[in-house]
Amino acid sequence: MATPPPAPHRAKGRPRSATADRAILAATREALAEVGWGGLSIGQVALRAGVAKTTLYRRWPSKNELVMDAVATQLEELEVTDLGSLRADIEDVVGQFAALLSRPETQAALLALFAEGTRDAQLRKRIRETIVDPQKRLVRQGRANAQARGELDPDRDEAAAAEEIDIIFDTIAGTVEHRMLVSGEPVTPEWISRFTTLLLNPLPGFRA
Repeated sequence: MATPPPAPHRAKGRPRSATADRAILAATREALAEVGWGGLSIGQVALRAGVAKTTLYRRWPSKNELVMDAVATQLEELEVTDLGSLRADIEDVVGQFAALLSRPETQAALLALFAEGTRDAQLRKRIRETIVDPQKRLVRQGRANAQARGELDPDRDEAAAAEEIDIIFDTIAGTVEHRMLVSGEPVTPEWISRFTTLLLNPLPGFRA
């Protein structure tokens, strides 16, 4: 008698629900905006999201990881669209980022993470890996679009290009975050235009 084929492997437990994940992460951001980092608890988020606490603990072993994912998923909304020029592409992304930072829940989540990160080197490392580094895709894509249009020369030195991408990202993200989260100033279309001009043509008229 022929040996029957082995039964297909079945994964243990229920598959993750994308709908539940979105509800949990949205509840995390809402709770942060209302009660801050110190008042945020896994139980509170579970109640808001309508899930069991054990569901959260299975997916996010700590509050740090939960908040990082809550921020990271929002930043994934940002995208670079080829609008025909590097200036237009930059202004569009800056506008998207400013709109995202204008949401109270995004502000609360970012400020809470940054504050905790100053006291926890491991958390700061995870913030860089989970939130900061993935968003450099925006600079890489914008740069590639500009090179394809002939606005920028092709990269000849990968290490130098990577360093430039880091600097450009830090400049854009840091400037917008400082203006909105620290200074509390608005990011208007006029400000975005002026900022882009300075980014593309720094200090016109400067003589070394």
